[in-house]
Amino acid sequence: MSLDHRLSAEHEELRRTVEEFAQKVVAPKIGEFYERHEFPYEIVRQMGEMGLFGLPFPEEYGGMGGDYLALCLALEELARVDSSVAITLEAGVSLGAMPVFRFGTEEQKREWLPRLCSGEMLGAFGLTEPECGSDAGGTRTTAVRDGKTGEWVINGSKCFITNSGTDITGLVTVTAVTGRKDDGSPLISTIIVPSGTPGFTVAAPYSKVGWNASDTRELSFSDVRVPEANLLGEEGRGYAQFLRILDEGRIAISALATGLAQGCVDESVAYAGTRKAFGKPIGANQAIQFKLADMEMRAHTARIAWRDAASRLLHGERFKKEAALAKLYSSEIAVTNAREATQIHGGYGFMNEYPVARMWRDSKILEIGEGTSEVQRMLVARELGVG
Repeated sequence: MSLDHRLSAEHEELRRTVEEFAQKVVAPKIGEFYERHEFPYEIVRQMGEMGLFGLPFPEEYGGMGGDYLALCLALEELARVDSSVAITLEAGVSLGAMPVFRFGTEEQKREWLPRLCSGEMLGAFGLTEPECGSDAGGTRTTAVRDGKTGEWVINGSKCFITNSGTDITGLVTVTAVTGRKDDGSPLISTIIVPSGTPGFTVAAPYSKVGWNASDTRELSFSDVRVPEANLLGEEGRGYAQFLRILDEGRIAISALATGLAQGCVDESVAYAGTRKAFGKPIGANQAIQFKLADMEMRAHTARIAWRDAASRLLHGERFKKEAALAKLYSSEIAVTNAREATQIHGGYGFMNEYPVARMWRDSKILEIGEGTSEVQRMLVARELGVG
């Protein structure tokens, strides 16, 4: 397979458009939202008008007719400035809308995708539970079919769910145990639960270390009733479905992490050229130059990794190992670059008014969300035949 990752004219135009939006619209405003722990509705609305939430979806469902590479390019450029905005897009597309597109019926696609693609509505994916994180097969939320009413009755809880409690959240796709196999292991299915359904409660936003301008909440379900037709995909195939969604999502998270890592380079290069110590810019010191060179090396390598995984996905090739490698490497170097950027900024790097402080706070979750670094290593080992 060719590893030529040069962008087409269309992809490069998209990248430049999102870069300009990030620099001119997001960068001047997002710090205030972040400090107030406030969701940036106006910025998200503009992202919807640009078509970013519909990038990888066909035009017949309200999308832009693009591909997964286009989405990842947008995520990288947004994350160079701010990760809260980037994760809102990532989760809205790869976790909110993508399950409907991949596994939904034609009726479900036409009901939900146009509003999800326009950004008028956000979707969320309810997977993680208080006692069930990396062990997603240990799901305890249940959905029982009520034959008299033709409804699913859902009980349980979910935690750390992005985009689940905004004013424009329209649905949460929930994984739930709907039966048992002959060996007693659970049959997990995915079911669409519209916002506002009786018994579906959204908790107050978490107090988080980072991603403070994004929405993350705990959800609870108490005898929540939804029509049987809200089953997403084949009953009992929910586990396999979300594994596919997570494989794709890891490429997107890798692009986001690469953007954060590159943003650390951008901010540090600018600072090193203007900050003076002992009568000269600190960038004249070889110690700073070497830090910057290493930071750029990491970001560049991470970009190659996620683009390789995205290319394999687009060509219909196996990409599980490459996605895990990209997510593992880019998330870990994002943390390293954020730490180094903070060090270069010195005391100012510890002040929230500087973007690198926000990047430092935002970086750690990248080693945890959508599969921890330990899970990625496990996946790579399995693909090598030793797991």
